[in-house]
Amino acid sequence: MAIRIPYVCTTLLCAAFIVGGCAATGEQEPEPRQVAATGGENGGLLDGLLGSALGGGKRSGENITVNSYLWRASLDTISFLPLSTADPFGGVIITDWYSPPEAPDERFKVTVYILDRELRADGLRVAVFRQTRAPSAGWVEAKVDDKTGRDLENAILKRARQMRIRGGVG
Repeated sequence: MAIRIPYVCTTLLCAAFIVGGCAATGEQEPEPRQVAATGGENGGLLDGLLGSALGGGKRSGENITVNSYLWRASLDTISFLPLSTADPFGGVIITDWYSPPEAPDERFKVTVYILDRELRADGLRVAVFRQTRAPSAGWVEAKVDDKTGRDLENAILKRARQMRIRGGVG
């Protein structure tokens, strides 16, 4: 009986090492965040963001669902505003508040939504927010003319068309 216990323990220990060793020999799967950050298994981050405009292959641009011309044109058009968040996979660009030097008592914030992979007018929406400084209440919401958002949308669309005609996003 005393001889069987070390034999059983040794057998179980060897089995544990063999089973544990099998899992360690395979290639590890990347974390989902790691795949998204690198643009997928075969493409780099720039290939995923800018698509085939930089000469990438068929896989380029499969990871994002927005038009690369609209994305780049949006960033170019609102480049005078401080950038808060830019999500190329969701197609959302959010700026921080900006006070123009000529009007220090008002500030603006812009959110750009790119809704489609195609370069179309209905694939873009711009929301403009405005606040004014009240003497006793600090910053308060103020009305923004609807034309302001449309004008920004038109400027972005015009820039995106120019980029497409020129044949690149750079």
